[in-house]
Amino acid sequence: MSNENNKSSADMFLFWGCFIALITTAFAFITRAFLVNTPALWPAAFNLDAVQGQELFNAGVWPFAISIIAFSLIIDKIGYKTAMIFSFVCYALYAILAFTAHGMVSGLEGEALAAAQTKAYNYLYGGSVILGLGNGTVEAFINPVVATMFKKEKTKWLNILHAGWPGGLVLGGLLTILLGAQAANDWRILIYLIAIPAVAFLFMLIKANFPVNERVEAGTSYKEMLSEFGVIGALIATGLIFGQLGEVLKWGSTVTLALIAVSTIAYGIYCKSIGRPILIFLCLIMMPLATTEIGTDSAITGIMTEPMQEAGWHPLWVLIYTSGIMMILRFFFAGQIVDLLTPIGLLMVSAGLAIVGLFFLSTAQGLAVIFIFATLYGFGKTFFWPTMLGVVSEQCPKGGALTLNAIAGIGMLTVGVVGGPLIGKMQEDSAKSAFEAAEYETISKKDTFLLGDYTAVDTKKVEALGEEKAKEINNKVKVAKQGALATITIFPIVMLICYIVLFIYFKGRGGYKTVELDGATGGDAAH
Repeated sequence: MSNENNKSSADMFLFWGCFIALITTAFAFITRAFLVNTPALWPAAFNLDAVQGQELFNAGVWPFAISIIAFSLIIDKIGYKTAMIFSFVCYALYAILAFTAHGMVSGLEGEALAAAQTKAYNYLYGGSVILGLGNGTVEAFINPVVATMFKKEKTKWLNILHAGWPGGLVLGGLLTILLGAQAANDWRILIYLIAIPAVAFLFMLIKANFPVNERVEAGTSYKEMLSEFGVIGALIATGLIFGQLGEVLKWGSTVTLALIAVSTIAYGIYCKSIGRPILIFLCLIMMPLATTEIGTDSAITGIMTEPMQEAGWHPLWVLIYTSGIMMILRFFFAGQIVDLLTPIGLLMVSAGLAIVGLFFLSTAQGLAVIFIFATLYGFGKTFFWPTMLGVVSEQCPKGGALTLNAIAGIGMLTVGVVGGPLIGKMQEDSAKSAFEAAEYETISKKDTFLLGDYTAVDTKKVEALGEEKAKEINNKVKVAKQGALATITIFPIVMLICYIVLFIYFKGRGGYKTVELDGATGGDAAH
């Protein structure tokens, strides 16, 4: 039995504390999604339209990616425990701001209520941003802690750790469904849910002895860590960060480009490195990976929701089902599968399953058939994220917390800035192809996004055509958008090609081997 399986009870207690911290982020995600998307909850309490609801939801997403990268630059200096406490404080502040918003509108009517709702929205928005920062900080400390604790089996244990995310979605989803009736009377009960795992990980980790990161222990300098990421990595990260902030704060493309240029040049002057080629390659792969795993979820959930509702099932069961698959596979089978296939082999198989699952989902009809191919896709996407983190940590240990967490941040930002909107455009293009040009002109609108102009079906124009005609058009649009999943397979196809390239690369070097840092010199050694 390897030393990795002989960890002390204190080490395993630390691991489970990190696991529960990740469950907290999942609780925060699913309860907020329920609060924003259930008409009787936040939309009714604060008079939110669909746009405001999504703004609130996204306000809890983009800060995650920024904080995970930002904290990675300083976490070895401030310590993992400080980051852990910061994340808990963020959860507490989110609850305080949400409860304050509730108090502002409670008992009011008429004009007084309308004025209070506008002010309360700002509290909810600020609280959502703070919550996103807390979620990102959790990942910023748990990933390097577990990678350091299990130096010889990073991919296995990062997969087990990240079973906490789907596990939290399953548990949080079940509790949300069970408490649905009570939440309709007082939505604050869903905020209290987040406190359960948050308080648990605080008590578990507040007195824990966090390990020194392997980079620091080996004597690899801060400058060497930055050099692993290099100026190309910095360009990718700052491009996405300032692109996202520019979109949120509306400061214009000139300011965005200036901030990207200044930050990248300053980074390059200090570290004097373009970055490790394999790390840059992995960062680029992370873009289609995150788009495949996260960006397609809403499209697939939309396809599955209608048949679920027709069968009398709550739509949340879709998320619970797919999350349950991920949780079981990551938690119980990651180690055996990694040993059998190697991390690169596992990623190749996962990409292949995702391609097949998405392709057949594009034409699947009926609840049973949809679930079969959604299950196949779920098997494929299960190991993407944590296995990529494991490969980065195993091949670029000099990068420490920065490279391990930056690639996760790059993935999240890609979905928000480019990937998600691009999938939306693919669906709209598919819908356009389903109509004659003249008919499409009467039901569409023009708009623009980061990558250029596009046209989309205008729901208001469709509704104006009458109930029967609108139903006919909406059914045609639905089928066309589902068909777009076949086009979306381009992302896992690109990934598969990249993984084959990596497989050939490692085969030429004698096979996939974990790179370890030797002694106080910080030198590389493959084992």
